[in-house]
This record gives sequence, structure tokens and C-alpha cells, in this order.
Amino acid sequence: MTYFLPETDPVLTAARGLALTHPDAIAVHDAPLYLTARSPHPGRRVALVSGGGSGHEPLHTGLLGRGGLDAVCPGQVFASPHNRQIYEASLATAKRDGVLLIVKNYTGDVINFQIAVERLRHDGIPVATVLVDDDLATDIADSATGRRGTAATVVVEKLLGAAADRGATLEELAALGSRIVSRSRSLAVAARAQTSPTTGEPAFDLPAGILDYGVGIHGERGIRTMVRPPVGTLVRQMTDELLAALPPGPDELLALVNGLGATTSLELHSISTLLVDALGERGVRTALVVPGTYTSALDMAGFSLTLTRLEEGWTDLWAAPTDTPLSFPKHVIAVDSGAPSPAPVAAPPLADDRQGSRAVLDRYALIVTQVRDNLTKLDQLVGDGDFGDNLAGGVRRAGRRADETGVEGTAALADVFLNEVGGTSGPLFGLLFQHLAAVSPADGQPPSLT
Repeated sequence: MTYFLPETDPVLTAARGLALTHPDAIAVHDAPLYLTARSPHPGRRVALVSGGGSGHEPLHTGLLGRGGLDAVCPGQVFASPHNRQIYEASLATAKRDGVLLIVKNYTGDVINFQIAVERLRHDGIPVATVLVDDDLATDIADSATGRRGTAATVVVEKLLGAAADRGATLEELAALGSRIVSRSRSLAVAARAQTSPTTGEPAFDLPAGILDYGVGIHGERGIRTMVRPPVGTLVRQMTDELLAALPPGPDELLALVNGLGATTSLELHSISTLLVDALGERGVRTALVVPGTYTSALDMAGFSLTLTRLEEGWTDLWAAPTDTPLSFPKHVIAVDSGAPSPAPVAAPPLADDRQGSRAVLDRYALIVTQVRDNLTKLDQLVGDGDFGDNLAGGVRRAGRRADETGVEGTAALADVFLNEVGGTSGPLFGLLFQHLAAVSPADGQPPSLT
């Protein structure tokens, strides 16, 4: 088993841990289980209540507090909360104008939230719902349940939280929530399924180099599998499909780059850059870019992209202050949409006396490519395993440097490794190549012994 969870009541235990971390902001109620914000904004006329299966954290619980939700109802892992949780959480937090329930479009969630709605209405409490159904992969004509609710839930809860703090009415919040949902679409890919807490095995198998395209946040299989393309190609394909699905309107977007649990910040921030570049190439301005893990699927290795076409005033709602476990980037970014890239500088022709030295560089590059994997394995026995990639990357850059500047091959190796390649090997090889360059003849032939 790969998870470090207690054998009994893991969800309740985690909820208590969150409250321990935020003792002044979050309270836990355990029979039935729900969490509430201790200090909701005094200007609220309507309480915001949401929830869903656990295993998607920090979704829902991360948005609990001022500027976010008044109550969260966590179900068991990948299972909806039961209607009594939702009903009692709503009773405990209802404001003078009632309660708005934010629901992800899954059958269990819809049934249990709707039963809670009927119970609240029976008690005379005004109540409305917003159904989040942003998943593009399930936007098919013969779907019995419609699009799934995924990471756009974060956008809905953040914007509605700000509007509720401003005193919006129940009708205004319900209309705004529906408008945000209608202008949001998401798409997810995975290279590895989540590990089942029950079996300790992946929920489904993917061969090496294959992606599941359109995967769901509970491990529902995607609309197809595909050979893994370069990440830039993948992001551009997802971008085109999302843009085609959005309703028409001003070309100003919020872009949420969401990790599915096992995707690193290094990857998510890189994908953010690729996404903003892809949107710019298509003449679309990214007003807000939001990278991070917000709607996870346990430990799934993958990411989702959510695009929301912004309306007037929504960037102000996004930038509104919050006091929640999660924090969000709030500044509108300045991006040159579709600005042409500078033309590449033509490489000068190599002088005849440099051809031999370039041949040495090319031969060395070939050898490094052939032995890279073995070097990595050897380094993993005693260190972090970066030696093969470090060496190969430096040699590739040296080849480009020689092409762009016309500098001889060994000198290019010395310059790149000494000034650009880190780790232990970079500077050591840089010094070696520097000395070799000083004694190597320009024609690449061995030095004379006379």
C-alpha cells in the first residue's frame, strides 16, 4: 500500500488535521461529518455549501473560509457525501437569505444534494443550486448524465465566495454560478492511474509512453488513449479543443493548470507557460493563469486544463481577499498575444579549419547518446541519477552553440559545461574541455609529438 492513511476514519482524521492547522478558521462536526468556517464574512446574506468525495483535496476544504465556502461536506474516498451531511451543514450555516449549494455533476452528488434541497425547503429555508459540468471529454450527445464536474469547481467557488462577501442575493449568486459554469470547460490527461486505496494497485493500466486522454478525476477512463506527444504539442491540442468548446465572447481568459495528484510544480508551471504561449499564438489574452494542484485524483500522474471566458468584473472577484487554506495568484498578467517571435539568427558557415573540431564534437555527442542510460544507472547506485541527462544535455547545447556562433567544437563544450551545466559534473567537465580546447589543433587532428 502506498498511502499513509489510518485504518479507521481516514476522512474524519484528515478533517481534524486541517482544523488543527487552522484552529481559528475551521471547525469540524463529526456526527455527521462536515466542516464550517468559524468567521464568515459579516456581510453575507447567503451561505455557500459544497462538498464531494474525498481524494480530490484541496478541492472544497481548501476554499473554506472568508472569500470562499461557509461549509464543506466530505464523503468517503471518491464517494458523495450523504444527504444528512449536506442538510445539517446547511442548517448550521444558513444566512438570512438562505443557502446556495455548489454541486459537481455526478449521480451520487446530484441525488444527495437534491434530497438535502427538499429537506431544507420543507424547513422553510431558501435554497438554490449551481451544477458544475465543465468536463469536455463527456460532452457527448448520448451521455445519460451530461458533462462531469471537475476543476472548474474551483473557479466557481472562488468567484461566488467573493460575490457572497459583497452581499449578493441567492438569486444573484445562482445566476452568476450558472454563468461561470457555462463559460468554463476542462480537459484532463493522465500518464498513470491513481492507486486504489483498496487494492494498492493502479486503477487501470497504461503502457509506457501512452496517455489516457479525457480521463476523469475518479479514474474514469478517457475518450481515447494516444501515444504521448511532446508536451508542447499536447498542450496546443488541448487548447484548441477547449477554445472550440467555449461560448463566444471577449477573448480574455482565466487559465487553470491543475495537477491530478502526482504532478510536480515544476511540470505545472512549465505547462502554464506553454498554455499561455499557445493562447497568445491564437490571439487570445490570458488575464489570469493559475497553476497548482487544486482538484486532485489521489496520486494520479496527469494534469487538467480549465479555461474560463471572463466577463466584466470577474477578475476583480478573483482578486478579492480570502482567508482560506488555499491561496491563489490574483494579479492580472500582461501577455503579448500572438507577438511574432524574433527570427532565428542564421548560423555562419563553418570555416574549413573548424570542420575537424566539429567532427570531434559530433562523434562525442553520438557516444554520449549511446551510453547515457548506462551512466544514469551507474549514478543511481551512488547518487541522484542525473549524470547521464546532465552530460547529454550539455553536449546538445554545445552543438547548438557551435552552429550558432561558429566557435570550434571543443571550445563550445568548454563554454557550455563551465557556464551553463550544473551539478557536480558540469564544472568538472567544463575545466576538462577548457584545457583540451587550449591544446587541440583547429583541424581536429591529434597533436604532433615533435
